[in-house]
Amino acid sequence: MFCYDSLMNYYRTNFSMMQHHKYSLTELESMIPWERFIYIDLLKQHIQNMEDDMRMLRNKQK
Repeated sequence: MFCYDSLMNYYRTNFSMMQHHKYSLTELESMIPWERFIYIDLLKQHIQNMEDDMRMLRNKQK
């Protein structure tokens, strides 16, 4: 866990990754901090790309 990250945010992120993205708690807790940071960053980018694609589809349908 990085020093700027709050404990509550740590648990919220774990919960979200387990519920919505099917990570296990064991997987999350065994990650080293920089590895966790990279996976979270990649997941954010993926979600952003999906939102952009959905927005483009909606705009095409109009």
